[in-house]
Amino acid sequence: MEHNVSLITTIAAAFGLALILGVIAARLKLPALVGYLLAGIIIGPATPGYVADLHIASQLSEIGVMLLMFGVGLHFSVKDLMSVKNIAVPGAIVQMGLATLLGFFVAQSWGWSFGEALVFGLCLSCASTVVLLKALEAKGVLESRNGQIAVGWLVVEDLATVLVLVLLPPLATLLGGTATVATETGPLWWTISQTLLQVAAFVVLMLVVGRKVFPWLLWQVASTGSRELFTLAVIAGAISIAYGAAELFHVSFALGAFFAGMVMRESEFSHRAAEESLPLRDAFSVLFFAAVGMLFEPAILLEQPLHVLVVLAIIVVGKFFAAFVLVLLFRYPLNSALTVAASLAQIGEFSFILAGLGMTLGLLPQEGMSLILAGALLSIALNPLLFAIVSPLNSWVLKRSALARKLDSRTDPFSELPMDTDRKYLENQVVLVGYGRVGRRIAAGLSAQNIPFVVADKNHDRVEKLRDQGIPAVFGDATEVDVLIQAHILHAAVLVIATPETIDVRKTVQSARLVNPGIQVILRTHNEDEVEPLKQEQLGQVFLGEDELAQSMTQATLAYFAPAAKTPGH
Repeated sequence: MEHNVSLITTIAAAFGLALILGVIAARLKLPALVGYLLAGIIIGPATPGYVADLHIASQLSEIGVMLLMFGVGLHFSVKDLMSVKNIAVPGAIVQMGLATLLGFFVAQSWGWSFGEALVFGLCLSCASTVVLLKALEAKGVLESRNGQIAVGWLVVEDLATVLVLVLLPPLATLLGGTATVATETGPLWWTISQTLLQVAAFVVLMLVVGRKVFPWLLWQVASTGSRELFTLAVIAGAISIAYGAAELFHVSFALGAFFAGMVMRESEFSHRAAEESLPLRDAFSVLFFAAVGMLFEPAILLEQPLHVLVVLAIIVVGKFFAAFVLVLLFRYPLNSALTVAASLAQIGEFSFILAGLGMTLGLLPQEGMSLILAGALLSIALNPLLFAIVSPLNSWVLKRSALARKLDSRTDPFSELPMDTDRKYLENQVVLVGYGRVGRRIAAGLSAQNIPFVVADKNHDRVEKLRDQGIPAVFGDATEVDVLIQAHILHAAVLVIATPETIDVRKTVQSARLVNPGIQVILRTHNEDEVEPLKQEQLGQVFLGEDELAQSMTQATLAYFAPAAKTPGH
């Protein structure tokens, strides 16, 4: 039998070596991905011995990126994306611009042409999707507020990079390249307009049509009761949508898969879909790191060590510092700034794609590709270590800097009322803690009587939505004095505790009366045994959370028996 099967040998070699070196790295207290990268170097063309099929490895790694982005989309809703737009959009654009300028000026100092320097700088500006998500997952912060900011930031970077990839060919001759497709695609203004329309059409199609169609299809497959068909539907959906997005709308595979996950999140089976795709996602992400290692030429470290160090400094130090400062400027806490900055201090798959296109168009020398690969490999290997020092660095700085403590004490921007809040909400108003089912009814009653109120809630998205509706709201735990102060409890007339979650109502009332001793309190409790003690402590008017509901359900039940009770003969 003929055994010249490069696909199987490439997978076997990559997985086998990645497992061995990954275990060794873990034993040495290093990230396992360092072992995966080394596995790629060993089976790559730059080292002696067996050479795996780089073309096949690259395609397999693309599948890993698709599945990874699909998984993120399953946990990242449109609402999550929009909730961080105010920091993700300007932050990503400014950081990409700064990184591009750093790379541009460095390359110019090496004697490169304008076009070569520009493409080189752009290659250093876009972070790796796979590395960022792996790091956030390892820290357990992927679904946290910091994780949402980092992922949203990366999505904006991906969109910007897609635009660059489409615009670069028609601009090639203007930048000094040797190839152009301008005559084939038409004028530059038309190319830009066409690109923006294609991306917009894809996003609209997915968010309007996809949000209804794909969850319905997933439900139809799930109703068959076949686990393998459900798994097949999830994988086929992720890869097919990603491929269709690239072929029809010319967006990246990763971005297409991300939106596929976002629309499938609308399905009640989204958690099951995430679980079913997890094993394949992890397996193919290993191939991504191996493929990166295969591209690396170790000789560059000996031939141009200073150039490599400069590139690494731009990626790790420059991008870290830029993101760190930008997050702080948006008034986020110190820990958030460090986490987001560490997430983005690396480059990856988009850099390789952009560099490859640059070489094809004559806008990047071979030396540039080698330096980008070296910077990517080293930054990917260092990124988990950078994440590991975030907490110790945060603690160390806090102990030694009053400014750092002030920055760390910052709260989320939604924890403060806007400066332009109408004065009627700041005096003699109601502070409403909790905006669940009960809280919404109370708010509706207050609005009907034109009584001003401010909502304090621990649900960030809920607070943002309320503000979009013009309702004053602050984000935070109402048991903390600072949160109540931001709701202007000092001059409030009434405090209403209607939160559906169980909180320390005593502490909340004490915090309120510490600032406003004469405030009237109406509170809801979920514990029947606490009703009398709370009344005896004179904390305010006390209502049992489910009492009204229980009475209504009892009356509805008794109503069924009332006609029978009045029937003659009974």
